[in-house]
Amino acid sequence: MPGHRRLQLVLIAALVFFLHAAFFAQTPGALVVVGGGTVGPEIIARTIELAGGKSAVVAVLPQASATADAGDSGVAMWLKAGAREASKVTFTDRAAARDAIQRATLIWIPGGQQSRFMDAIAGTGLDEVIRARRNAGAVVAGSSAGAAVMSKVMITGDADLKNVTAGGTVTRDGLGLWPEVIADQHFLQRQRNNRLVSAVLDRPTLVGVGIDEGTAVVVQGSRIEVIGKSSVIVIDGRGAKALATAKGATAAGTGLTLHVLRAGMSLDLR
Repeated sequence: MPGHRRLQLVLIAALVFFLHAAFFAQTPGALVVVGGGTVGPEIIARTIELAGGKSAVVAVLPQASATADAGDSGVAMWLKAGAREASKVTFTDRAAARDAIQRATLIWIPGGQQSRFMDAIAGTGLDEVIRARRNAGAVVAGSSAGAAVMSKVMITGDADLKNVTAGGTVTRDGLGLWPEVIADQHFLQRQRNNRLVSAVLDRPTLVGVGIDEGTAVVVQGSRIEVIGKSSVIVIDGRGAKALATAKGATAAGTGLTLHVLRAGMSLDLR
């Protein structure tokens, strides 16, 4: 009986531990992925709401831009929106940058060049801090280049825009916050359909999401919701058959699924 009693106590302790872990488990924070252009009031309001409203603490990461005042307008925007704090984060002092990101309830990555941002963050370990904060519930949002870096497979901007070409869309690693998707931005305004279709045919296990200017998708779990003034194009190649094609030749495939979404619409990518 003593052995049986000990087993009961062990099982009860294990149950309490798992219930405690489940109760306190964090839900990953939302992503707000903006296609560039003007970040409208509806996008700002929804983002700040997700990040805690008047208690929001915003870290602005402007490394995609080379201009001296990069990030200043983002700080002003979020303070005007009602955030409790907003500050620009540089990567020169990694300890200070780490602290700022760890305190943030909203991490904002404005526009510029996505490869410039990834070059700046490479080797700092701050990409891991961003992912950890998002997993702990912080919102990560970005516009234009800040949208592109959300993907694991990130479009660099170098692409064949006139044809659907195997290997014609150059990619590199992004932050990997939205790993099942290839995000593209300024999508309709800059007629980027060809480069996203090419990227999806190159990697048909991923979903292409093209976001137009002034428009955003809010990502929570596997569901995306569209807000803003224009459209989001979803190109799903997971059920497609991409034909084997030599790099540089015309790509082809059958069975791709296309969704055209506007504000108020949502889609579960599962």
